[in-house]
Amino acid sequence: MSGHSKWSTIKRQKGAADIKRGQTFTKIANAITIAAKMGGSGDPQSNPRLRVAMEGAKEVNMPKENVQRAIDRGLGRLPGQTLEEVTYEGFGPGKVAFLIEAVTDNKLRTHAEIKNLFEKNGGSLAGQGAVAYMFQRIGKIRVKGKGGSMEDEVLELIDLGAEDVDELKDMQEYLVYVQSPELNTMSTKITQAGYRVELQEITMKPVSLINITDPEIAKKVLDFIEKLEELDDVQKVYDNFRD
Repeated sequence: MSGHSKWSTIKRQKGAADIKRGQTFTKIANAITIAAKMGGSGDPQSNPRLRVAMEGAKEVNMPKENVQRAIDRGLGRLPGQTLEEVTYEGFGPGKVAFLIEAVTDNKLRTHAEIKNLFEKNGGSLAGQGAVAYMFQRIGKIRVKGKGGSMEDEVLELIDLGAEDVDELKDMQEYLVYVQSPELNTMSTKITQAGYRVELQEITMKPVSLINITDPEIAKKVLDFIEKLEELDDVQKVYDNFRD
């Protein structure tokens, strides 16, 4: 089980707000297009990444025709600019490590926007591999508790096969981590055990965390994360700021 610092509540609250703000139709459509392109299929049953992206579309009530258009674009059925996946690495305020996943039709534009943000916020964009080794690719499932003892529920989730469980005490929820190939299987087990799965995704979990005690630096880190997530091309922002 993982612990949390005093920044847990504010980061989770900001994270929830950022997710709602960041889930614009454009961002989700790009995620669907890339998922269809990389998976080579428009069938969510045989393309797990596409299934997750389509779940995101459903959560924000994206029209079905928009979803289908994004799939068709990914499969090359529609004319238009080609989207590419790009990853950026760098160090932000407080020397926090950042790994940023983006989808773009213009890598030069996206690189310039992200580089500018790092520099304006006291950080620096780094080369490939400078930060990636600090993160582990893993499956993450956000789970709503059943209302019982959190200690008992954590133990139950571990018994079901979780590798690690973070308690979100302020929300009565858990973040369950599993090896990425087990994501769908574990999600099914959790649902069958009586829990509600809020979200499941492949994520990059930090191997080690930086504990920031200075409120001013912590605020700068949180503000920087918000600015990154507001960029249209940015899909995911990962950091090793202790939450």
